Amino acid sequence: MNDISKTVIAILAEQAMLDPAEVDGSMTIEALGLDSLALVEAIFAIEERFDISIPFNSAEPGAAGFDISSVDSIIAAVKGLMAQEAA
Repeated sequence: MNDISKTVIAILAEQAMLDPAEVDGSMTIEALGLDSLALVEAIFAIEERFDISIPFNSAEPGAAGFDISSVDSIIAAVKGLMAQEAA
């Protein structure tokens, strides 16, 4: 697991009040127990940590290319945004 994955998992785990070791890549937002406020806080924390801008409508899975349907999809979306901003 790379640093981006570990950091995203740590942020999501903190919002879900879980140990990062309890977070699996296939877990959904619902499985993590994140409500809409916790999800927004996690998105803000991810934006701040990685210096990226997540599309406003990211609360809709697949919207604007930022998929929040699972932990793995969030990690992939963060990596994609970082690659876009680096280009």
